[in-house]
Amino acid sequence: MRIPLSGPDITEEDILAVTEVLRTSRLSLGPKLEEFERAMTDYVGASHGIAVSSGTSGLHLCVRALGIGENDEVIVPSFAFIAVANALRYERAIPVFVDIESLRLNLDPAQIEAAITPRTKAIIAVHTFGCPAEMETILSIARKHHLFVIEDACEALGGEYKGRKVGALGDAGVFGFYPNKQITTGEGGMVVTQSEKTAAMVRALRNQGREDSENWFQHTELGYNYRISEMNCALGITQLKRIEQILERRAEVAALYSQKLRDVPELTLPTYGDANCKISWFVYVVRLAARFSEVQRDQIILRMKSRGIGVGRYFAPIHLQPIYKSDGSMRAPLPVTESVAPRCLALPFFNRIRDQEVEEVSETLRKLVTEVGN
Repeated sequence: MRIPLSGPDITEEDILAVTEVLRTSRLSLGPKLEEFERAMTDYVGASHGIAVSSGTSGLHLCVRALGIGENDEVIVPSFAFIAVANALRYERAIPVFVDIESLRLNLDPAQIEAAITPRTKAIIAVHTFGCPAEMETILSIARKHHLFVIEDACEALGGEYKGRKVGALGDAGVFGFYPNKQITTGEGGMVVTQSEKTAAMVRALRNQGREDSENWFQHTELGYNYRISEMNCALGITQLKRIEQILERRAEVAALYSQKLRDVPELTLPTYGDANCKISWFVYVVRLAARFSEVQRDQIILRMKSRGIGVGRYFAPIHLQPIYKSDGSMRAPLPVTESVAPRCLALPFFNRIRDQEVEEVSETLRKLVTEVGN
């Protein structure tokens, strides 16, 4: 693609930080790991941080550490990346899919209590597209019913809810650092929590179930190799130093898209910000008007790609994925999810996209919407 959907923002300082690690004898479980964990906890306001191999592994470790297991039910949105449900199925827990609200596309708090049963153990609140979920209400419901809250903040580093960074508001939170995220470690993730007990369990499970990393052959839990390398952590440290600059640039790109597309009647643009939340722009997703079909949306995607412009389908509902259609997962009717998802279109969005590229994408989309919609 001439204009890709996403792209990492790697500087010479990032490259130097990684190569310096390669000149040492510590490539795993070393000082860069500890430094990255401290930097992340300081930034988000958590007591503990545990760096892991991916956001998905982080979600899995949270599920294990909180004691969520076979036949336990966990409330999740279906309009999310599939890892949020997969992490539950790894432990034979049951995802209970609940609908989203139509503005921010996050879990609808008004739908949660109807989905709670005696087997419900937790709620996973996904900060979709970097927009904070309605955490005050979700946490209130969780306390009332004695449920855990896991924040999937993989798309939301730097996002804020009522003046506090997301990820550190629930019992545990997870960030992801895949190359399409606000900052990247190549592959990697981070679990954050205020609980020393949860942190200790996640730390042990990350490293083959070892409570004491010095006692290499003493295993107390059935753990995993979810470690992250020193090179990944070195990259994360330097990237995190630029986080505010990165978030500012991404907000500028989002504002430019909104300026260029605001007069296209066939599009609903993202309008996430308000006094309670600060969005961390992960992607810029527009919605086609209700009269557009999924087939027409996909035609627009193909035509944009034929012009060298990368676009994406964010998200395909999890409950409609082949692996989840008949696996025993539970769901109430999801009318908002099923209405919104087929009409969503993610536009090229990354730190280094140029203003003229945003203009080209916008003009191309404007023309194709008119052509396909007539």
